Amino acid sequence: MTRKVSMLTVFLFLVLLVNAQNVDRLRFFEVPDSLNKVRFWSLNTAFVSSVTGATIAFNQLWYANYPRSRFHFFNDWAEWKDLDKSGHLFSAYFQSKWTAAMFDWTGMPRKKSILIGATSGMVLQGILETMDGFSDEWGWSWGDIAFNTAGSAMFLSQAALWDEQRILLKYSVHKPRYPQFEIPSRSDPNVTTTLQKRADELYGTSVGEIIFKEYNGLTIWASGNVSSFFPKSRLYKWINVSVGYGVENVFAGYGTAWRNNDGYAFSITDPEYQPYRQFYLSLDIDFSRIKTRSKALKALLSMLNYLKLPFPTLEVNTKGNVMFHPIYF
Repeated sequence: MTRKVSMLTVFLFLVLLVNAQNVDRLRFFEVPDSLNKVRFWSLNTAFVSSVTGATIAFNQLWYANYPRSRFHFFNDWAEWKDLDKSGHLFSAYFQSKWTAAMFDWTGMPRKKSILIGATSGMVLQGILETMDGFSDEWGWSWGDIAFNTAGSAMFLSQAALWDEQRILLKYSVHKPRYPQFEIPSRSDPNVTTTLQKRADELYGTSVGEIIFKEYNGLTIWASGNVSSFFPKSRLYKWINVSVGYGVENVFAGYGTAWRNNDGYAFSITDPEYQPYRQFYLSLDIDFSRIKTRSKALKALLSMLNYLKLPFPTLEVNTKGNVMFHPIYF
């Protein structure tokens, strides 16, 4: 059911936009000088349809597997070492920037598309937060709302101040390698698990789950363009400096104890596998500043601009270690 809804949503979105392309006779990546009503209403219809379909699909994929409750609030500050808060920041920024770009495509005045984009980032994240509010496992989090607002505000403030995004929020993820030593249950020593099994249970095993849920392999980056802040710099215009945030050895929302899906209690006592925070310094590329005459290629590069490229990276973590990674993603 979820897969069918997702495929139908994508199909409808593409059909409506291609129809707009055929009717208005513009090249697909060509931006009109004034508001094109065919594109505007086609985009609105596609946008509402895709959001509705995605909400239904996400509800079936995620929330349907957990018990529901009355609407309630939930204090989750510092849970998951705050990596989920970084995810909210990135998601709201991404949705704001992407929505604004779509309405730019209709020929809408830039100021209006920016406001629509920033609003949509908070609204789309707010829909998910409302669904959290009715889930027994979670709840409405004011911390999440604060970071959603900050992500949209980061897009809006840069657009208003500089008419460009000098500091981009980016994303990278890798699949961690977990040790295979057995951990006995505290409630029944005959029952054991491993950190790999716990990660599979908590974060999933499919490519999609790992991309979006694998906290121990996920990094959120703030990538600043050097030349935009220092115009006299001799560096290439597309060179960025990035700072990132990640976590390691996180197998529970708080602390090192958890219960698996069968209700058995486990905990990690080995000091080597205690959770900690990681801070990164690296280089990056702002694809939007690479000059090209091809509008299609420029659009493709803009899509890639949400990913942090692998580069040599310096790590400082709360274990007191300073590490150098020849290549980190």
